[in-house]
Amino acid sequence: MEVCYCYDGTYYGFLTCVFDSYLYKEPPLAFRIQDSPSTFWEERVVSTQAEKARRVSRALSQKVAPRAQVLVRRGFLTCQPEKEMMLFRFIQFCLQHGGQALRAMADPHIRPVLTAVQHLEHEAHLYTGFLRFSEQDGVLIGEIEPKNRVLPLIQAHFCGRLNTECFVIHDRTHHEALFHRPGRWALIPVEQFQVGRPGPEEARFRALWRTFYDTVAIEGRINPKLQRTNLPLHYRRMMTEFAPDSSALTPPPSP
Repeated sequence: MEVCYCYDGTYYGFLTCVFDSYLYKEPPLAFRIQDSPSTFWEERVVSTQAEKARRVSRALSQKVAPRAQVLVRRGFLTCQPEKEMMLFRFIQFCLQHGGQALRAMADPHIRPVLTAVQHLEHEAHLYTGFLRFSEQDGVLIGEIEPKNRVLPLIQAHFCGRLNTECFVIHDRTHHEALFHRPGRWALIPVEQFQVGRPGPEEARFRALWRTFYDTVAIEGRINPKLQRTNLPLHYRRMMTEFAPDSSALTPPPSP
């Protein structure tokens, strides 16, 4: 039967869909997240059940390899269009071929997932160096606009590096934020998040940083093409040294 699986958009919800697909022996033609536009297919609404999801996850780890479980979990964080169908085909292929599945890296069921996860991991790595924080009322605040959901991947890096600080990393694209204070952290969906204008001290530090950035450049060695390779334009929109609002970066005059 041609059916579309409708779920809540969570990772465990997706794995529950996979479990039900095997249970009812009806491979899905599509997936739809609840509250998104409906399809023309007959729909099966799936309620997330943690035990079903864990059984699928254990099957991947035990029958294929722990790496397969990691690829599915990270593949779900990617910005790949129709990622659910991509991951369903990947899971189906892996369970059919067992431990040999991941060796078929060129297979059309495997390659898209490997490519998508590689893109996710590369973007997460770049943000560990390109993320900029601003201080507001004793809290460090950083904002990013990633293509993939990188917060779960960069969480350990920043919570370990800034373990004594209170900070927030806001993902504008996916409307979620990482909140951290010493000893505790949480990833929380946020619908609205607005950063205030910098105070006098923060504005002075921003101006100093911009002055340093402009000063260390050697005019005769400026290579825009190489700069765009090492620091793509996409990341510069959220970086202090490339901020378009120069007035926000200029410290106010002394009284």
